[in-house]
Amino acid sequence: MNATLPDLLRLVVVPVLGWAAWRDVRTRRVPNRTWLPLGVLGVVLLAWDGWLAWTGTSMQVVDPRLFALRVAFSLGLLVPFAYAFWWFGGFGGADAKALIVLAIIFPTYPTYLFDGFVLPALEPTLGVFSLTILSNAVLVGLAYPLALAGRNALGGHLGKAMFIGRPISAERAIEEYGRLLETPAGFTRRGLDLDALRMYLRWRGCSLSDLRADPEAYRDPESLPADPNPPGDGSIPVGEDRVALPDGGEFDDPWGAQAFLDDIDSTAYGTTPEGLREGLDVLASAETVWITPGIPFLVPMFGGLLVSLTAGDILVWLLSLVGLGAV
Repeated sequence: MNATLPDLLRLVVVPVLGWAAWRDVRTRRVPNRTWLPLGVLGVVLLAWDGWLAWTGTSMQVVDPRLFALRVAFSLGLLVPFAYAFWWFGGFGGADAKALIVLAIIFPTYPTYLFDGFVLPALEPTLGVFSLTILSNAVLVGLAYPLALAGRNALGGHLGKAMFIGRPISAERAIEEYGRLLETPAGFTRRGLDLDALRMYLRWRGCSLSDLRADPEAYRDPESLPADPNPPGDGSIPVGEDRVALPDGGEFDDPWGAQAFLDDIDSTAYGTTPEGLREGLDVLASAETVWITPGIPFLVPMFGGLLVSLTAGDILVWLLSLVGLGAV
């Protein structure tokens, strides 16, 4: 393989982003220290490529003005885009930081020459590689609902939730990341966040199995502990008991949901007292519940990076198939 040294160094992002995607799936937590070294590397490579383009000493013919335009487009569009999506809740923090890093490291197309072919294979006229990664990531992400629906159909699990969720035993709710897709009234896309469920149980100092054993007692807010435990951040610890939940009489604050949210120092992932109560009511009575796994965008972003480095811009190829040409 033949490539400029900056382009070879850019490949460092592949194993790092792959590890971050794997960790995000397993723990929904990616350390902040993951991104700073990549950001620094990106800035160094930007300066390096800028110098090569300006002095005309690059192995490839590079127009300095075109290079500057692509860098400005990558940083000026994708960095604010990533921040805005994080601000409005469309991205997690790790997703936004990863996209910002990619905008810095890959503002222009890298070139990897092999014997008889070159990668990436398809390059659009605009030539902003970070934008290609994002568009390919969206296309990779669109395949997930289809795969999920196919898996559910093979298992005989049909319904409106089959494209975005999967059924699990209610007792396994604390062993999963994602959201419930059910309330007592039926299907919802904004059910109880399972991280918030774990925070609630830690705060009370009990497990779901404890609540099942005596549902009436735990639904009564008088059963709340006088000295609650720290709720944590909702991550899944190793070896936590399985759980499931109860139902019961009429109280001013069933399950102590309002008391829980008033006491903790966070928003519990946007959970409301009513949303917490509805989720607990569902888990109290159901043997099987639907959840949406909420696959982190880091996963399709990593897939989009791999596709981009090999095939190039898939959107260009799709547009050419329908006669719209390259962009």
